[in-house]
Amino acid sequence: MQLLVGTNIDFISKKRRRMAFAFSLTLILIGVIAFIINGFNLGIDFAGGSILQYKFDKPVNINEIRDELKKEGLGDSIIQTFGANDEILIKTRSGKDVSKLKKEFSEKYGSHAVLRREESVGPSVGKDLKKQAFWSIFWSLIGILLYVGWRFEFKYSVGAIVALIHDVTITLGLFALFGFEINIPVLAAILTLIGYSLNDTIVVYDRIREDIKRERPRSTEHYEKVINSAINSTLSRTIITSLTTLFVVVILLIFGGEVIRNFAFALTVGVIVGTYSSIFIASPILIEAHLRVNK
Repeated sequence: MQLLVGTNIDFISKKRRRMAFAFSLTLILIGVIAFIINGFNLGIDFAGGSILQYKFDKPVNINEIRDELKKEGLGDSIIQTFGANDEILIKTRSGKDVSKLKKEFSEKYGSHAVLRREESVGPSVGKDLKKQAFWSIFWSLIGILLYVGWRFEFKYSVGAIVALIHDVTITLGLFALFGFEINIPVLAAILTLIGYSLNDTIVVYDRIREDIKRERPRSTEHYEKVINSAINSTLSRTIITSLTTLFVVVILLIFGGEVIRNFAFALTVGVIVGTYSSIFIASPILIEAHLRVNK
């Protein structure tokens, strides 16, 4: 199936490269500033603590729930409502005892409130999970660097890694900006988007390598033309793949519910940013590397 045939869009001219780099840098700076101001909203997987999820038979008064938490010394807990305001999620800090709260809820609400979910993670476990999350991303990037460098050339691997770091940084920046929780499912989504973005980049790189071998460009202008032509020739495949994937994750984001909202959000952002970086970041870096080598 060919969605776009015979396109000749200018993706990587000097002006377009500068615009793309400036746009990406702006998004990254927004994320960095948001992180400095807000930090990350780490879930109990990483920060430690407890989660209690109650289902009520009618909409609840949040102020009443908050008063109950204060009475039990849990006033700094986070309360989230979803559904028709008849379901609440209570997140407490690490080291807080929730047994009294559960007893109080049981006595006050009885069968009108059902405990549907309870999770607890100690601070040491959360610390270990944060360390493991960091190393899992780090080693995946190192493995990609070695693989792409072996399959193509070193400059290709640099372009791929920069694009992946770009994607992860922007995604995490948006989590800091909007205050969405980062937990184990979100980490899984980030690792997934790394694989998705890399696959997109490899498809473009394959075509670029084939065209460069065939055309053997002898000038920078010809080199840019070959790369731009390769991007255009894979554009149909890129758009079809991205749109079909995006359709699924957006459906999950809208209808998947509170539990997988952050997971679906990370994937949605990842698909969009990953597609963008394959065209406007990974490929232009090849040209910048070529210019520096052939100065």
